[in-house]
Amino acid sequence: MAQSCGMCGYSLVLDMSFIDLPAATPPMHPLAVHLKAAFDPHYEAPLEVWDYFARSGETIDVGKNHVLKAAQSIEKYGYFLVRGACGLFVWKENNHVCLDLHLENDFFTDDLSFYTGQPSPIEITTLEACTLLRLSKSSIEHLNSTPQGQLLFSIGNQVGYIQKQQQQVDLLTRSAEERYLELMANRPQLVQRIAQKHIASLLGITTQSLSRIRRRLAHSSR
Repeated sequence: MAQSCGMCGYSLVLDMSFIDLPAATPPMHPLAVHLKAAFDPHYEAPLEVWDYFARSGETIDVGKNHVLKAAQSIEKYGYFLVRGACGLFVWKENNHVCLDLHLENDFFTDDLSFYTGQPSPIEITTLEACTLLRLSKSSIEHLNSTPQGQLLFSIGNQVGYIQKQQQQVDLLTRSAEERYLELMANRPQLVQRIAQKHIASLLGITTQSLSRIRRRLAHSSR
């Protein structure tokens, strides 16, 4: 089955032989459609591939303020967020500094620890009650050993690198108000659902500065 990646500009014939289907094929995993919909903007892999991904992990439900990965520990999992909100934080001067925020249909992990196999200062905490697909490192390594998995992880990493570098450029070249307006335009649910202190931290400003920006924008819109 041939598929093309608009971002990467190449096509690939997908070999589905790595999926060892039994004689009586079970129903499609319910998360396969969610995974496909989340990744299709970057690359349209067949639904059967995502069914295999979903079956390689486990679905977990956790409450708000649950620590998925503690600071100074080693990351053992990768996650796909089915429902809820999560944040990646580091502790600095008695405060949590927000590195990233995730809502439904996001893939995430502590990359620093996951890929080095070493502890990192990053903590991953749920900000709402969450349902997640959790894949162990060994499952991810197995998926990444297949041609299809290797392609999908490569594209996912490219997307993540581009987003993170753009965030760094914006932090250095754009005003806090410009960054907030962009966040509202591109990720409005973050602004609506996440505590203002975490939004301010993600933008690299204080909560008081964010309040002033919000008041100024509200006044100018009247």
